[in-house]
Amino acid sequence: MLVERHADRVVATLNRPEVRNAIDQATIDALHTLCAELEAEPRTLILTGAGGVFASGADIAQLRERRAADALAGINVNCFVRIHELPMPVIAAIDGYALGGGAELAYAADLRIGTPALKMGNPETGLGIIAAAGASWRLREIVGEARAAELLLTGRIIGADEALAIGLVTALHEASGLMDASHALADRIAANDRAATIAMKRALAAPRAAHPRIDLELQAELFESPEKQRRMTEFLEKRSRR
Repeated sequence: MLVERHADRVVATLNRPEVRNAIDQATIDALHTLCAELEAEPRTLILTGAGGVFASGADIAQLRERRAADALAGINVNCFVRIHELPMPVIAAIDGYALGGGAELAYAADLRIGTPALKMGNPETGLGIIAAAGASWRLREIVGEARAAELLLTGRIIGADEALAIGLVTALHEASGLMDASHALADRIAANDRAATIAMKRALAAPRAAHPRIDLELQAELFESPEKQRRMTEFLEKRSRR
């Protein structure tokens, strides 16, 4: 995995072109290491893949050798949960294939954008297993129960236009502009107050039963912040000068 660090963001590129960026144990270990870094020093994370592929899935050669104890250990899902729970937003920039575990990694992001070459899906049942690294609940939350059931039970692979139509990605860009578009999203995030962004992500992740209480508690913290006073004062001063 290639990691490019900036003051307000990190770009992580899956880079196993010989196997179309299949996710193996080394990839999972590298993602855990990166998560630890971003938990300690929160920054926006952009996830992408090298060579015109996001991630073709889990490494089937490794997956074939795993047994019941490996399944119960949750090797991939624990990593993807950790990614989703990072304090700052995660952006998945998807070109080409995002299949199986690769799709589930993309589902763990907060924002997903793609290219016209995007192909996404979960063909796991055709290999005698299920999509067990988040698809069964994340995909339903993203595209709705009926659509998720159809995709997961058939294993159908969808293209870019359908992914955009059902809300699996929010925008499509030519491959040459995908990273520019990802950085533009990160720029928009960086222009906002980091504490407010972290709080907004926490509110979005909270279960329905926690609302509106969690919103009010988070808002109460922000109402006392110097940054809120500074930003609102600046806004009012700009408006008064118009």
